Amino acid sequence: MENKAIARQFRLLSQLMELYDENSFKVRSIANASFKIDKLLFRLADKPLDEIEKIDGIGKSTAAKVWELITTNHISELDQFLEQTPDGILEIMSIKGLGPKKVKVIWQDLEIENIGELYYACNENRLIEAKGFGLKTQEEIRNAIEFKMASNGRFIYAKVEATANRWLNVLKDQFPDSLVSFTGQVRRRCEIIDSLDFLIGTLQQTEAFTVGDETFSISGTDNTKFQTEVEGLKINISFCEKEHFTYYLFVQTGSEAHTPQVLEKLGDNKAFDTEEALYKAAGLQYIEPELREGLNEIELAAMNKLPELITFADLKGSLHNHSTWSDGVNTLEEMALFCRDELKLQYFGIADHSKTAVYAKGLSEIRVLAQHDEIDLLNNKLAPFKILKGIESDILYDGSLDYPVEILSTFDYVVASVHSVFKMSEDRATERLVKAIENPYTTILGHPTGRLLLSRNGYPINYKKIIDACAENGVVIEINANPLRLDLDWRWHRYAIEKGVILSINPDAHRKEGFYDMHFGVLAARKGGVSKENCLNAMSLEEISNFLDKKRSAITV
Repeated sequence: MENKAIARQFRLLSQLMELYDENSFKVRSIANASFKIDKLLFRLADKPLDEIEKIDGIGKSTAAKVWELITTNHISELDQFLEQTPDGILEIMSIKGLGPKKVKVIWQDLEIENIGELYYACNENRLIEAKGFGLKTQEEIRNAIEFKMASNGRFIYAKVEATANRWLNVLKDQFPDSLVSFTGQVRRRCEIIDSLDFLIGTLQQTEAFTVGDETFSISGTDNTKFQTEVEGLKINISFCEKEHFTYYLFVQTGSEAHTPQVLEKLGDNKAFDTEEALYKAAGLQYIEPELREGLNEIELAAMNKLPELITFADLKGSLHNHSTWSDGVNTLEEMALFCRDELKLQYFGIADHSKTAVYAKGLSEIRVLAQHDEIDLLNNKLAPFKILKGIESDILYDGSLDYPVEILSTFDYVVASVHSVFKMSEDRATERLVKAIENPYTTILGHPTGRLLLSRNGYPINYKKIIDACAENGVVIEINANPLRLDLDWRWHRYAIEKGVILSINPDAHRKEGFYDMHFGVLAARKGGVSKENCLNAMSLEEISNFLDKKRSAITV
């Protein structure tokens, strides 16, 4: 075993000892030994125990642990700490700038157990007021996590969209007489991106092009490929003859489950002016890029029954948002004015955290009523724009909501969400959600699986049972538009629509800028085949008011 490997184990031991409030003298002793071992000029594993004991800065007690590690590849004391420490906490400890004291606050005070939850907490500004943190530290942690994610070569769509658009514009400038487009995952608006893919249909010969201060060399045309990497993101550029651009744009856009099915219907023709003409030649209705995933889009296109996909302009309001009443950054009025004046929406739904979410300043019954008083005043001031009275009520372990009927009945709508106890069997997690869905006051099921993309899998649920329960109880299902969530997954949107379930594109905004996340929610909804007729917040103020009134009037308790 090399010295650096030994030093790493002792550094980890010192960190865990500090995390678990071991004697500070012992912690310093182990930490100092780690530093000393890392700087030794000779190989420690080649020395006998009695010589290790004599090394300055190690001593008998620490030497015994060194010898144990060398001879057994383990330190029993370290193993004991590791057994009681979640893997996610160990991963958090690897983030630059997070020492044991901060990790302890994250774990024990904020109840965060993995990097995905920590990253989401940074986006919700939950670290700002935590002991020993602040805005600057929160941003440093967020940046460190993003760097760690990037090192794995996979990216959340929202994190690459700006880079993708910048490259597209550069390529258009570099090849002004050519046809240039996204292909692949970016053009299909996939939630996870493994590479940026571009197609250039050109007649010109070129050997190089520039992006910023960097020059990239290429050669040839006719489907030659160019590859590079920017901040861990792979970039692939393909070239083809200009007259075949549409054909190769189609070929390089669809998934492996979609494209071959259409090619079978096309024959050998490669000369098409538009993709609409290409699909028509295959006997199909035009299929939007987002839908080209090989589900049932080809069957629907053959029957001319594809939906008209929703757009951002179709949205008339925003639901599931947070203000300074809980863990938001902006006041109720600031959030409402942004929706009215900047986004030109007709209504804004506030759904601050409920009382169980103590970490997010969840609202007690008294604070709920006080917030409603403020909403009444603002609605008089901002009319005809309206603030809807909502709450994000925690779904408790047994599936109940965390307010009595007397409080639940005061809201215009209730978003029911799970925020704790994620480790359950599929049957138990499904039973929990179904009970919450059957609560007559539940209007919207919030982020149904609790997933965090690239960092935390959602808790296991039986999707069909959950969607069927929502259909039976008239409960809307959220498409949480935060690009870290995009939950309900787009692969289940069509089943929900078939069952008559309405979906809602909710930004889960914790600040004014968070409303723009509805853009990503719309992209996910389009992939799922959602139209404005299937979307709650595409309803006008009058329509959604009638919808919510009807929902409440049907309650018999």
